[in-house]
Amino acid sequence: MNGNRRSLTPDEIASVDDREIDFSDIPELDATFWREAELVQPDSTQRITLRVKRSVLDHFRAAGRGYQTRINRVLESYVKAQRGSEGQ
Repeated sequence: MNGNRRSLTPDEIASVDDREIDFSDIPELDATFWREAELVQPDSTQRITLRVKRSVLDHFRAAGRGYQTRINRVLESYVKAQRGSEGQ
């Protein structure tokens, strides 16, 4: 997003008339795009029981909803870093 623009709130987005939307800078999605498009399925998650230090859990929970997703992202980042260092 341009640095001069602010993000719209959900209410502001809902109130915009579709005829006011400028699509001029969005390229057409031609047959080539759709022919080469690839469906990417996200990894599924698995419910587990995991013991972590209270301080770690408190830290993630303090940020509010989605703390389990944030924990998962940290773990994913660690796995990617480990896989990257194995090749060196």
